[in-house]
Amino acid sequence: MSSPAAPAERYALAEGVVALGPGLAFLPASRALIAADAHLAYEEVVGGVLPLWSTDEIVALLAAVARSCGAREIVFLGDIVHGPHMSDGAAARVRGALDRLRSETQVTLVAGNHEGRSRAFAVLGEMVSAAERDGWLLVHGDGQAHLGRRTIIGHLHPSLRLDARASVPAFVGGEKLIVVPALSPYSSGLDCCSGDFAAALGAWDVRRDDVAVVAVAAGRLFPFGSLARLRALFAEPAPRRAPPGLARFRRKLGPG
Repeated sequence: MSSPAAPAERYALAEGVVALGPGLAFLPASRALIAADAHLAYEEVVGGVLPLWSTDEIVALLAAVARSCGAREIVFLGDIVHGPHMSDGAAARVRGALDRLRSETQVTLVAGNHEGRSRAFAVLGEMVSAAERDGWLLVHGDGQAHLGRRTIIGHLHPSLRLDARASVPAFVGGEKLIVVPALSPYSSGLDCCSGDFAAALGAWDVRRDDVAVVAVAAGRLFPFGSLARLRALFAEPAPRRAPPGLARFRRKLGPG
């Protein structure tokens, strides 16, 4: 596919896994909502210079989506916080935000590398190394690949680069592996057409033609088809500056 399909609010990534417009995955059978790489309290951990706004924004989004799809559980796929060390005030804010989610639905916290050796226990409390829902293994994705298992991960912050200055989050997934984009508004992500991303897929015994790319923008999903095909279009020589369809995709996003 050389251009994005019609935008949608939901898109089936694989059997039993649906991508949602805000950049979350949903397992309809267990009604589990999956979020990756929220990096709560980012502003505090990087130095406390910025207003601590992203935590409340992210949690409000999760609560709204959980209500709209009737989720029974929210699973955080690691890197829930940007780091384990923060002020008492920021820690209280993160705990309060998660408690608001717990007042509406079950919350499961899968540990990621940003939780550190302590798993940010003082802030987050108990965490798990992995979870399993509907035949899918849910892990952060920073450790050893679980070959032979259908797996959903975060960690890679996949994105689709539109030009030298702009990129959007993207799901990359198929029947063996699904990579969920980062919720953090501060990450430009790892270009899914890059060699580094291909190497990361290879560690999971997944190739570019095993997965498709679904871009996330303005609460909508734009399916671009096979990552192998998309990568081939980017690799074509000048004078083509970008794959066909990207200009139309930019126009669909509107200004900004």
